[in-house]
Amino acid sequence: MIENLINDIQQSMLNILNNEQLTQLRKVLDYTFRNLEVTEKTPSESTTETNDKLTESFLAAKRVEGCSDKSLVYYRSTINNALKSVGKSITHVTTDDLRTYLNEYQLSSGASKVTVDNIRRILSSFFSWLEDENHIIKSPVRRIHKVKTGKTVKETYSDEALEIMRDHTECTRDLAIIDLLASTGMRVGELVKLNKDDIDFQNRECVVTGKGDKQRKVYFDARTKIHLQRYLKERTDCETALFVSLLAPHSRLEISGVESRLRRLGRKLNMSRVHPHKFRRTLATMAIDKGMPIEQVQHLLGHQSLDTTLQYAMVNQANVKISHQKFLG
Repeated sequence: MIENLINDIQQSMLNILNNEQLTQLRKVLDYTFRNLEVTEKTPSESTTETNDKLTESFLAAKRVEGCSDKSLVYYRSTINNALKSVGKSITHVTTDDLRTYLNEYQLSSGASKVTVDNIRRILSSFFSWLEDENHIIKSPVRRIHKVKTGKTVKETYSDEALEIMRDHTECTRDLAIIDLLASTGMRVGELVKLNKDDIDFQNRECVVTGKGDKQRKVYFDARTKIHLQRYLKERTDCETALFVSLLAPHSRLEISGVESRLRRLGRKLNMSRVHPHKFRRTLATMAIDKGMPIEQVQHLLGHQSLDTTLQYAMVNQANVKISHQKFLG
Protein backbone atom coordinates (compact mmCIF):
# COMPACT_ATOMS: atom_id res chain seq x y z
CA MET A 1 0.00 0.00 0.00
CA ILE A 2 2.92 2.32 0.76
CA GLU A 3 4.15 1.67 -2.79
CA ASN A 4 0.82 2.77 -4.23
CA LEU A 5 0.79 5.90 -2.09
CA ILE A 6 4.29 6.90 -3.20
CA ASN A 7 3.36 6.25 -6.83
CA ASP A 8 0.32 8.51 -6.46
CA ILE A 9 2.46 11.30 -5.02
CA GLN A 10 4.98 10.96 -7.83
CA GLN A 11 2.18 10.90 -10.35
CA SER A 12 0.76 14.16 -9.09
CA MET A 13 4.19 15.80 -9.48
CA LEU A 14 4.86 14.64 -13.03
CA ASN A 15 4.13 17.99 -14.61
CA ILE A 16 6.15 19.90 -12.02
CA LEU A 17 9.36 17.92 -11.49
CA ASN A 18 11.86 16.56 -14.01
CA ASN A 19 13.08 12.96 -14.00
CA GLU A 20 16.06 13.66 -11.71
CA GLN A 21 13.85 15.47 -9.22
CA LEU A 22 11.26 12.68 -9.32
CA THR A 23 13.98 10.16 -8.53
CA GLN A 24 15.12 12.24 -5.57
CA LEU A 25 11.54 12.62 -4.39
CA ARG A 26 11.18 8.86 -4.50
CA LYS A 27 14.19 8.41 -2.21
CA VAL A 28 12.81 10.92 0.27
CA LEU A 29 9.38 9.29 0.32
CA ASP A 30 10.84 5.80 0.72
CA TYR A 31 12.81 7.00 3.74
CA THR A 32 9.91 8.98 5.24
CA PHE A 33 7.43 6.13 5.05
CA ARG A 34 9.87 3.37 6.03
CA ASN A 35 8.31 2.68 9.45
CA LEU A 36 4.70 3.45 8.62
CA GLU A 37 1.83 1.12 7.88
CA VAL A 38 -1.00 2.24 5.65
CA THR A 39 -4.26 0.38 5.09
CA GLU A 40 -6.39 0.82 2.01
CA LYS A 41 -10.10 1.38 2.06
CA THR A 42 -12.34 -1.06 0.26
CA PRO A 43 -12.12 -0.29 -3.48
CA SER A 44 -14.85 2.12 -4.41
CA GLU A 45 -16.78 2.66 -7.57
CA SER A 46 -14.48 5.61 -8.32
CA THR A 47 -11.67 3.16 -9.19
CA THR A 48 -13.83 1.48 -11.82
CA GLU A 49 -15.00 4.84 -13.10
CA THR A 50 -11.40 6.07 -13.45
CA ASN A 51 -10.35 2.90 -15.24
CA ASP A 52 -13.32 3.13 -17.59
CA LYS A 53 -12.65 6.81 -18.29
CA LEU A 54 -8.99 6.21 -19.17
CA THR A 55 -9.88 3.19 -21.29
CA GLU A 56 -12.42 5.19 -23.28
CA SER A 57 -9.89 8.02 -23.75
CA PHE A 58 -7.40 5.52 -25.15
CA LEU A 59 -9.99 4.02 -27.50
CA ALA A 60 -10.94 7.51 -28.69
CA ALA A 61 -7.28 8.15 -29.51
CA LYS A 62 -7.07 4.88 -31.45
CA ARG A 63 -10.27 5.75 -33.31
CA VAL A 64 -8.73 9.06 -34.40
CA GLU A 65 -5.67 7.10 -35.61
CA GLY A 66 -7.97 5.13 -37.92
CA CYS A 67 -8.60 1.87 -36.05
CA SER A 68 -11.68 0.00 -37.24
CA ASP A 69 -14.72 -0.53 -35.03
CA LYS A 70 -13.93 -4.25 -34.95
CA SER A 71 -10.42 -3.57 -33.61
CA LEU A 72 -11.75 -1.13 -31.01
CA VAL A 73 -14.20 -3.72 -29.70
CA TYR A 74 -11.32 -6.20 -29.36
CA TYR A 75 -9.14 -3.59 -27.59
CA ARG A 76 -11.91 -2.70 -25.14
CA SER A 77 -12.66 -6.32 -24.30
CA THR A 78 -8.97 -7.19 -23.84
CA ILE A 79 -8.22 -4.20 -21.59
CA ASN A 80 -11.38 -4.54 -19.51
CA ASN A 81 -10.78 -8.26 -18.92
CA ALA A 82 -7.23 -7.58 -17.74
CA LEU A 83 -8.20 -4.72 -15.42
CA LYS A 84 -11.11 -6.68 -13.98
CA SER A 85 -8.85 -9.64 -13.25
CA VAL A 86 -6.12 -7.48 -11.66
CA GLY A 87 -8.71 -5.57 -9.62
CA LYS A 88 -6.67 -2.41 -9.18
CA SER A 89 -6.68 1.19 -10.26
CA ILE A 90 -4.74 1.63 -13.50
CA THR A 91 -2.16 3.80 -11.72
CA HIS A 92 -1.40 0.94 -9.30
CA VAL A 93 -1.08 -1.92 -11.80
CA THR A 94 2.39 -3.50 -11.66
CA THR A 95 4.44 -5.66 -14.00
CA ASP A 96 3.89 -8.66 -11.72
CA ASP A 97 0.11 -8.10 -11.85
CA LEU A 98 0.11 -8.32 -15.63
CA ARG A 99 2.56 -11.23 -15.79
CA THR A 100 0.35 -13.16 -13.37
CA TYR A 101 -2.74 -12.31 -15.41
CA LEU A 102 -1.18 -13.45 -18.72
CA ASN A 103 0.09 -16.66 -17.13
CA GLU A 104 -3.25 -17.51 -15.50
CA TYR A 105 -5.14 -16.63 -18.68
CA GLN A 106 -3.02 -18.99 -20.75
CA LEU A 107 -3.35 -21.82 -18.21
CA SER A 108 -7.10 -21.46 -17.69
CA SER A 109 -8.13 -20.86 -21.30
CA GLY A 110 -5.55 -22.99 -23.10
CA ALA A 111 -4.93 -20.03 -25.40
CA SER A 112 -2.09 -20.22 -27.91
CA LYS A 113 1.10 -18.23 -27.50
CA VAL A 114 0.03 -16.07 -30.42
CA THR A 115 -3.20 -15.12 -28.60
CA VAL A 116 -1.35 -14.36 -25.36
CA ASP A 117 1.13 -12.18 -27.24
CA ASN A 118 -1.74 -10.31 -28.91
CA ILE A 119 -3.09 -9.51 -25.43
CA ARG A 120 0.39 -8.42 -24.29
CA ARG A 121 0.71 -6.20 -27.36
CA ILE A 122 -2.64 -4.47 -26.73
CA LEU A 123 -1.84 -3.92 -23.05
CA SER A 124 1.57 -2.55 -24.05
CA SER A 125 -0.07 -0.08 -26.43
CA PHE A 126 -2.57 0.95 -23.74
CA PHE A 127 -0.07 1.51 -20.94
CA SER A 128 2.46 3.19 -23.24
CA TRP A 129 -0.28 5.64 -24.22
CA LEU A 130 -1.05 6.24 -20.53
CA GLU A 131 2.64 6.95 -19.95
CA ASP A 132 2.85 9.32 -22.92
CA GLU A 133 -0.23 11.18 -21.68
CA ASN A 134 1.24 11.45 -18.15
CA HIS A 135 -1.48 9.33 -16.55
CA ILE A 136 1.16 6.93 -15.16
CA ILE A 137 4.87 7.27 -14.47
CA LYS A 138 6.04 4.19 -16.34
CA SER A 139 4.33 1.46 -18.33
CA PRO A 140 4.29 -1.84 -16.38
CA VAL A 141 4.43 -3.74 -19.69
CA ARG A 142 7.90 -2.47 -20.57
CA ARG A 143 9.59 -5.46 -18.94
CA ILE A 144 7.15 -8.03 -20.36
CA HIS A 145 8.84 -9.17 -23.54
CA LYS A 146 7.26 -10.49 -26.72
CA VAL A 147 6.05 -14.07 -26.36
CA LYS A 148 8.16 -16.42 -28.44
CA THR A 149 6.00 -18.35 -30.88
CA GLY A 150 7.01 -21.18 -33.14
CA LYS A 151 6.71 -20.49 -36.85
CA THR A 152 4.56 -22.93 -38.77
CA VAL A 153 4.41 -23.20 -42.53
CA LYS A 154 0.80 -22.35 -43.32
CA GLU A 155 -0.90 -24.02 -46.23
CA THR A 156 -1.49 -22.39 -49.59
CA TYR A 157 -3.55 -23.54 -52.55
CA SER A 158 -1.73 -25.38 -55.29
CA ASP A 159 -2.44 -24.54 -58.93
CA GLU A 160 -4.19 -27.89 -59.22
CA ALA A 161 -6.41 -27.20 -56.19
CA LEU A 162 -7.45 -23.83 -57.60
CA GLU A 163 -8.41 -25.40 -60.94
CA ILE A 164 -10.38 -28.16 -59.23
CA MET A 165 -12.33 -25.57 -57.22
CA ARG A 166 -13.05 -23.57 -60.35
CA ASP A 167 -14.30 -26.68 -62.15
CA HIS A 168 -16.68 -27.63 -59.34
CA THR A 169 -18.30 -24.33 -58.37
CA GLU A 170 -22.07 -24.46 -58.34
CA CYS A 171 -22.71 -21.06 -59.93
CA THR A 172 -21.06 -18.27 -61.88
CA ARG A 173 -21.06 -16.04 -58.81
CA ASP A 174 -18.92 -18.45 -56.77
CA LEU A 175 -16.54 -18.88 -59.70
CA ALA A 176 -16.14 -15.10 -59.96
CA ILE A 177 -15.51 -14.88 -56.21
CA ILE A 178 -12.77 -17.52 -56.35
CA ASP A 179 -11.14 -15.84 -59.34
CA LEU A 180 -11.24 -12.39 -57.75
CA LEU A 181 -9.81 -13.59 -54.43
CA ALA A 182 -7.11 -15.65 -56.15
CA SER A 183 -5.97 -12.96 -58.60
CA THR A 184 -6.07 -9.90 -56.32
CA GLY A 185 -5.29 -11.27 -52.85
CA MET A 186 -7.87 -8.89 -51.36
CA ARG A 187 -9.38 -9.53 -47.94
CA VAL A 188 -12.83 -11.10 -47.87
CA GLY A 189 -14.05 -8.01 -45.98
CA GLU A 190 -12.84 -5.86 -48.87
CA LEU A 191 -14.51 -8.12 -51.41
CA VAL A 192 -17.99 -7.90 -49.89
CA LYS A 193 -17.78 -4.07 -49.75
CA LEU A 194 -17.25 -3.77 -53.50
CA ASN A 195 -19.94 -2.33 -55.75
CA LYS A 196 -20.41 -2.98 -59.45
CA ASP A 197 -19.27 0.55 -60.26
CA ASP A 198 -15.97 -0.06 -58.48
CA ILE A 199 -14.78 -2.46 -61.19
CA ASP A 200 -12.71 -1.04 -64.03
CA PHE A 201 -12.95 -3.80 -66.64
CA GLN A 202 -10.93 -1.94 -69.25
CA ASN A 203 -7.84 -1.71 -67.02
CA ARG A 204 -8.68 -4.87 -65.05
CA GLU A 205 -8.43 -3.15 -61.69
CA CYS A 206 -10.54 -1.91 -58.81
CA VAL A 207 -10.12 0.19 -55.66
CA VAL A 208 -10.75 -1.59 -52.37
CA THR A 209 -11.20 -0.11 -48.90
CA GLY A 210 -9.01 -1.92 -46.40
CA LYS A 211 -8.31 -1.62 -42.69
CA GLY A 212 -8.51 1.89 -41.30
CA ASP A 213 -10.56 2.92 -44.35
CA LYS A 214 -7.36 3.01 -46.42
CA GLN A 215 -7.92 2.62 -50.14
CA ARG A 216 -5.61 0.91 -52.63
CA LYS A 217 -5.75 -0.48 -56.15
CA VAL A 218 -5.76 -4.19 -56.83
CA TYR A 219 -5.54 -5.93 -60.18
CA PHE A 220 -7.19 -9.01 -61.66
CA ASP A 221 -6.44 -11.23 -64.63
CA ALA A 222 -8.31 -11.80 -67.92
CA ARG A 223 -10.05 -14.94 -66.68
CA THR A 224 -11.45 -13.05 -63.68
CA LYS A 225 -12.68 -10.29 -66.01
CA ILE A 226 -14.57 -12.78 -68.19
CA HIS A 227 -16.20 -14.57 -65.27
CA LEU A 228 -17.15 -11.32 -63.53
CA GLN A 229 -18.77 -9.96 -66.68
CA ARG A 230 -20.64 -13.22 -67.22
CA TYR A 231 -21.92 -13.15 -63.64
CA LEU A 232 -23.09 -9.54 -63.89
CA LYS A 233 -24.92 -10.24 -67.17
CA GLU A 234 -26.84 -13.03 -65.44
CA ARG A 235 -28.00 -10.70 -62.67
CA THR A 236 -31.59 -9.41 -62.81
CA ASP A 237 -31.61 -7.44 -59.54
CA CYS A 238 -31.01 -3.73 -59.07
CA GLU A 239 -28.59 -4.09 -56.14
CA THR A 240 -25.43 -1.98 -56.42
CA ALA A 241 -23.27 -4.55 -54.63
CA LEU A 242 -20.84 -6.56 -56.75
CA PHE A 243 -21.78 -9.83 -55.08
CA VAL A 244 -25.28 -10.58 -53.80
CA SER A 245 -27.12 -13.54 -52.31
CA LEU A 246 -28.52 -16.15 -54.69
CA LEU A 247 -32.04 -15.88 -53.25
CA ALA A 248 -34.39 -12.88 -53.32
CA PRO A 249 -34.23 -10.10 -52.30
CA HIS A 250 -30.61 -10.57 -53.51
CA SER A 251 -29.03 -8.45 -50.77
CA ARG A 252 -25.30 -7.75 -50.49
CA LEU A 253 -23.31 -10.87 -49.76
CA GLU A 254 -21.72 -10.91 -46.30
CA ILE A 255 -18.40 -12.34 -45.11
CA SER A 256 -20.14 -15.29 -43.47
CA GLY A 257 -21.84 -16.07 -46.79
CA VAL A 258 -18.53 -16.26 -48.65
CA GLU A 259 -16.96 -18.37 -45.90
CA SER A 260 -19.86 -20.85 -45.80
CA ARG A 261 -19.87 -21.32 -49.60
CA LEU A 262 -16.14 -22.05 -49.61
CA ARG A 263 -16.44 -24.48 -46.69
CA ARG A 264 -19.25 -26.24 -48.54
CA LEU A 265 -17.09 -26.49 -51.67
CA GLY A 266 -14.20 -27.83 -49.60
CA ARG A 267 -16.35 -30.57 -48.07
CA LYS A 268 -17.69 -31.48 -51.51
CA LEU A 269 -14.14 -31.88 -52.88
CA ASN A 270 -12.75 -33.40 -49.69
CA MET A 271 -10.27 -30.51 -49.42
CA SER A 272 -9.13 -29.33 -45.99
CA ARG A 273 -9.22 -25.75 -44.75
CA VAL A 274 -10.86 -24.02 -47.69
CA HIS A 275 -11.37 -20.41 -46.61
CA PRO A 276 -11.00 -16.90 -48.15
CA HIS A 277 -7.80 -15.90 -46.36
CA LYS A 278 -5.92 -18.81 -47.88
CA PHE A 279 -6.24 -17.20 -51.33
CA ARG A 280 -4.49 -14.11 -49.95
CA ARG A 281 -1.62 -16.14 -48.53
CA THR A 282 -1.34 -18.09 -51.77
CA LEU A 283 -1.03 -14.90 -53.83
CA ALA A 284 1.65 -13.47 -51.52
CA THR A 285 3.67 -16.68 -51.66
CA MET A 286 3.35 -16.96 -55.43
CA ALA A 287 4.30 -13.31 -56.01
CA ILE A 288 7.47 -13.52 -53.89
CA ASP A 289 8.30 -16.93 -55.33
CA LYS A 290 8.26 -15.46 -58.84
CA GLY A 291 10.51 -12.55 -57.89
CA MET A 292 8.06 -9.73 -57.17
CA PRO A 293 9.77 -7.20 -54.85
CA ILE A 294 8.52 -7.61 -51.29
CA GLU A 295 7.67 -3.87 -51.04
CA GLN A 296 5.31 -4.22 -54.02
CA VAL A 297 3.70 -7.29 -52.47
CA GLN A 298 3.24 -5.27 -49.28
CA HIS A 299 1.45 -2.52 -51.23
CA LEU A 300 -0.65 -5.04 -53.15
CA LEU A 301 -1.89 -6.65 -49.93
CA GLY A 302 -2.33 -3.35 -48.12
CA HIS A 303 -0.02 -4.12 -45.21
CA GLN A 304 1.24 -1.29 -43.04
CA SER A 305 4.23 -3.33 -41.84
CA LEU A 306 6.63 -5.28 -44.03
CA ASP A 307 6.89 -7.90 -41.28
CA THR A 308 3.22 -8.73 -41.79
CA THR A 309 3.83 -9.39 -45.48
CA LEU A 310 6.74 -11.70 -44.67
CA GLN A 311 4.51 -13.69 -42.31
CA TYR A 312 2.03 -14.28 -45.13
CA ALA A 313 4.60 -15.37 -47.67
CA MET A 314 6.04 -18.85 -47.38
CA VAL A 315 8.97 -19.66 -49.66
CA ASN A 316 8.35 -22.60 -51.96
CA GLN A 317 10.59 -25.43 -50.78
CA ALA A 318 11.09 -26.68 -54.32
CA ASN A 319 12.61 -23.33 -55.28
CA VAL A 320 14.92 -23.49 -52.27
CA LYS A 321 16.17 -26.86 -53.48
CA ILE A 322 16.75 -25.55 -57.02
CA SER A 323 18.63 -22.51 -55.66
CA HIS A 324 20.74 -24.74 -53.43
CA GLN A 325 21.72 -26.90 -56.40
CA LYS A 326 22.44 -23.80 -58.49
CA PHE A 327 24.54 -21.87 -56.00
CA LEU A 328 25.85 -24.49 -53.58
CA GLY A 329 25.48 -27.91 -55.20
